[in-house]
Amino acid sequence: MTTALASETPVSISHYEFDTMLTFARNVFQLKDNSAYLQALSAALPETALIKTAWPSVLMGYDFHLTPDGPKLIEINNNAGGLYIGQGRWIPQPEIAELDGTLEQRLIEMFHSDWTTIAIMDEDVTGQFMYPEMQAYAELFEKDGRHVVLVSPEDLTLSDDGLFFNGKRIDAIYNRHTDFYLDTGVISDIRMAYERGQVAINPHPRSYALIGDKSRMVDWWREGLLEACIDSDAVESIRAVTPQTRQFSEMDVEQAWEERKQWVFKPAARHGGKGVVLGKAMSRKRFESLDREDTIVQQLVPASKVEVEGSSMKFDIRFYMHGEKLIALAGRVWRGQVTNFREPGSGWVSINIE
Repeated sequence: MTTALASETPVSISHYEFDTMLTFARNVFQLKDNSAYLQALSAALPETALIKTAWPSVLMGYDFHLTPDGPKLIEINNNAGGLYIGQGRWIPQPEIAELDGTLEQRLIEMFHSDWTTIAIMDEDVTGQFMYPEMQAYAELFEKDGRHVVLVSPEDLTLSDDGLFFNGKRIDAIYNRHTDFYLDTGVISDIRMAYERGQVAINPHPRSYALIGDKSRMVDWWREGLLEACIDSDAVESIRAVTPQTRQFSEMDVEQAWEERKQWVFKPAARHGGKGVVLGKAMSRKRFESLDREDTIVQQLVPASKVEVEGSSMKFDIRFYMHGEKLIALAGRVWRGQVTNFREPGSGWVSINIE
């Protein structure tokens, strides 16, 4: 099974919306090298995130809802998928100055030329919904002269010299697994090789810790934290796009319950829509069952609506970034509480900027 276009007709967004989202993504990326920001987060960073990296994480996905007050961030994905739409096709891209060359060229260039043997890794890799997309990436890299294998973590073997698959040493792992900090036991050998400097992992734990972890959105709203790191214009840019986000454990419980209809409750450590609960649809029992230490509370930003093939659908947009470089744009259209493609007519759409 592969992702698919909901329509061959692109959804249009304005230049203002495009510029706002791209500026936001670039401002956030610049935080990773900001010494004051790193100092402010030092106590919160796990060990694997302390490993410094010279190469940006590939395909950081910035997801936005479009509102009358401008684009609003929903989350940042550390290993965003969705660009491959099957039958040898990648989602069409707008012809704009920020996207130079072809999409295929931009995808290949994200992976350092020194990475000649690449393992594309995910949990139970062949059983993944996005497995056809991973196969498409493998084909791209093979055409570029790389050797590529698609593996589950247990397929890799650790030796004194690094990680191996069928006797061949792995230079880099394109990590589609959602254990971003390499904490689980099945990834222990991979973590050890990474800590030894024997394999590159991308997207890497540091990008998730400094940018992608939902707890960072809480930090961006902590009074004085961003102000100590960047100028006022950049602070305003980040907060204008990031909905107010708080740590549940730092809120008054009864006040949170009374105000629940204006909030979305999200597990800090999960990705996508898993475990997300809209306050307006939540029972008291569900509210009281939430892990307060592992839950963030974010201002509700309803998805915008677009007409696709004669049907009104919810819509969001994803920017795929490699550092400050824009790699691709894509939209998602769906029905229901969270983004999923179970309803007829749901799927991906290409973007037009006008």
